[in-house]
Amino acid sequence: MNAPATNRKIRNRADVRKLEDATRERFLPADSTWDLLARGRDLYGDRTAFRYLETGTPGGPSADLSHADLFARVTQAANLFTDLGVGPDDAVAMLAPNIPEAHFALWGGEAAGRACPVNNLLNADHIVELVEAVGAKVLVALGPDPNLNIWSRALEVRDRAPGLNAVLSIGGAQDGADDFASAISGYPADRLTSGRRIGQGDIASCFHTGGTTGAPKLALHTHGNELHVSWSACLMLDVRPDDAAINGFPLFHVAGSMVFGLAFLAGGAGVVLPTRLGMRHPDIVARYWEHVAEHRISILPAVPTTLAALLSQPVPQTDISSVRGLIIGGSPLPTEMADAFEENFGIPVRNVFGMTESSGIIAMEPVHAPARVGGSCGLPLPHTEVIAAAFDGPDSVDVSRPMPAGETGVLAARGGNISPGYTDAARNPGAFTDDGWLISGDLGHVDGEGYVFVTGRSKDVIIRGAHNIDPAMVEEIVNRHPAVEMSAAIGQPDAYAGELPVVYVALKPGTTATEAEILAFVAPLIAERPAAPKRVHILPALPQTALGKVFKPALRLQSIERVFGEALAPLREEGVSVSVTGQHSAAGLSAHIALGGAPADAKERVRSLLRGFPVDYEVEISA
Repeated sequence: MNAPATNRKIRNRADVRKLEDATRERFLPADSTWDLLARGRDLYGDRTAFRYLETGTPGGPSADLSHADLFARVTQAANLFTDLGVGPDDAVAMLAPNIPEAHFALWGGEAAGRACPVNNLLNADHIVELVEAVGAKVLVALGPDPNLNIWSRALEVRDRAPGLNAVLSIGGAQDGADDFASAISGYPADRLTSGRRIGQGDIASCFHTGGTTGAPKLALHTHGNELHVSWSACLMLDVRPDDAAINGFPLFHVAGSMVFGLAFLAGGAGVVLPTRLGMRHPDIVARYWEHVAEHRISILPAVPTTLAALLSQPVPQTDISSVRGLIIGGSPLPTEMADAFEENFGIPVRNVFGMTESSGIIAMEPVHAPARVGGSCGLPLPHTEVIAAAFDGPDSVDVSRPMPAGETGVLAARGGNISPGYTDAARNPGAFTDDGWLISGDLGHVDGEGYVFVTGRSKDVIIRGAHNIDPAMVEEIVNRHPAVEMSAAIGQPDAYAGELPVVYVALKPGTTATEAEILAFVAPLIAERPAAPKRVHILPALPQTALGKVFKPALRLQSIERVFGEALAPLREEGVSVSVTGQHSAAGLSAHIALGGAPADAKERVRSLLRGFPVDYEVEISA
């Protein structure tokens, strides 16, 4: 069953090619995620797979789980799910943070049927929609918790999703729901009672994507997809049984489950799970380096917001010599930030580029690469093609016309990591091609050495008149200001130009700067005059997704509300009450305008004042 051993450290594209040649007949070491965990039981046995920290205090209570015990609990969960009616075409939905029991449900769900880990920040309507769309027969959810309001949503889902056969509670029986740990305890731990033989092409999971608002999309993952990413990352990071990593990312995101989860388990490493709050626990971040020293962490998974938080802390006085690299993904990495981290802490930064539809990774920098290639997010995974496709607009990408080395296009990937598509096949056009390409939606290029560069989102491109502006280029320059911690450039609606570049920034703790000062700093550094931001807005913090990515739709809504409010100022001057609320839906961004005490011709006045703005809106008039 095992793939051929390579015993080779990957440093560059030539090493990746040698690995591909050596593993052309069989690359993956298992046929399913359950088989991979069985391999971990056989090879690593009593070594620690998970260490769960019960508090954020260094030296606080923790609980260890071995690779053998992990496989046993996953198998028991799979057998329970089978008894509850879950078959290969059914799903186990999960609402839980990154704790050991959630892993039992996730990987056990994949062994019995399909798993669907759900973002607990979604409202109940969306959760019900997901549960029904995937055909979930079972829901496993965290019980009542003072810091996480999950259980109330689980009860609402139970009442509104008739297809559920059972709801199980993590942390004790609740409201008629059985305790998950007790429910699995009596089942066989060494075999699947279903007798199922899982193949690499079988569907393992459905991961939703599309943010916390609007109708979410569900990307299908095969077992082969998830194994391809996990095993590739294991090899490119040279994961060893004596490694340890902190994984505080949610399991409903591919980073928490595959990139920083299963990839480390595949190499026999230990994964530290930092409380139910993960990286959102204030003590985990504030005392991060103490945790690193205590648990002898060797690989630091992160997203740019994590990096920014660590850069605001002093150089640690504890022993962090165990660390051999920081792996960062989630969004394009500002070069200035990576340089500052390497200089301050002496820890190499290695970048990752991926998305839900690629099971987490398309390209990554090997941990043994001799030096970070500035601005690059690394090399394509083994047995994976990456091109920059010709780009004539966000909805016009031609994968049959790859751009020459170094020239910008829309990045596209093809390989064993790429999803077969969405559960709703009507969503596939524009994202998946008939010949296996995933169109990422990211602008970038591939250089002559095979390194992949991401420079922005094709749909984030700011279009000022006929001029396309890459927001990543603007952000890179804004981030050079000594007081700026992070920035996000967006297109502000404009009646004349369509969009104008504006930047939202968060300042480093203890620093001060005005919006005018930042504009004056940035303007001479931007060669393209149309790309110079028109305004800078300083916020206490930039809005983030659960993974820590900057959530630009929220900034676009703020921008719509601001410019519409300014444009409608003449109505206010006439005594009309004006309220503008930005809205985000599957159809895109729009605005709701509420007018009070308005004259009879108010709607016509609004149309006149907003003429030319490329944003849909509706008007409500009250007495």
